[in-house]
Amino acid sequence: MARTQGSHSGITGPKVREAAIRLFAENGYAAVSMRKIATEVGVQAGALYNYTPDKQTLLFDLLKGHMEELLGARAETPAPDDPARALEQFTRFHIRFHHERPEAVFISYMELRNLTPENFEVIEGLRRQYEDQLEDILRRGVASGAFDVTEPKIATMAVIAMLTGVNTWFREGGRLSLPEVEEIYWQMVRKAVMASVGSNQG
Repeated sequence: MARTQGSHSGITGPKVREAAIRLFAENGYAAVSMRKIATEVGVQAGALYNYTPDKQTLLFDLLKGHMEELLGARAETPAPDDPARALEQFTRFHIRFHHERPEAVFISYMELRNLTPENFEVIEGLRRQYEDQLEDILRRGVASGAFDVTEPKIATMAVIAMLTGVNTWFREGGRLSLPEVEEIYWQMVRKAVMASVGSNQG
């Protein structure tokens, strides 16, 4: 069913997405019914179908929207030509972007398994676009002699997993500020990939 266009679509649509993200993050996709989402939004269950045909489409739209926002934000900050500076930029960007969207990040990783194969393929394609940006930085660094990385693709996945992991433990108001965490993680990433002759770079 097509989404209803009208005076309420711009108001209720965002509320549906916000409620779904929160409920999926708190309870898991399988445990959240459309009726529960409707109750959270404050509408009748049938009204949700003006904005999404089913729960699977809603999950897909949330994950796709998150990845498109991520890629869009990256496009606004082109990587520097210098691989070391580009890697530092990527490191800090990833930590900051994901810190600001903890629930969206959580369901983006935990609920991939609940996508249909067709929807999963689309999301994986968007994820690969993002991963390719980091892999390209690493490969450029290897080509220039600045980085010592034997398997750039594996290193890409390892770095992204490490950076995303900040969301699992960092809390505002703790001993370390977010900029301090960014610096610590950047130094770890730098030391992991830099060639010995380029250890003073970055």
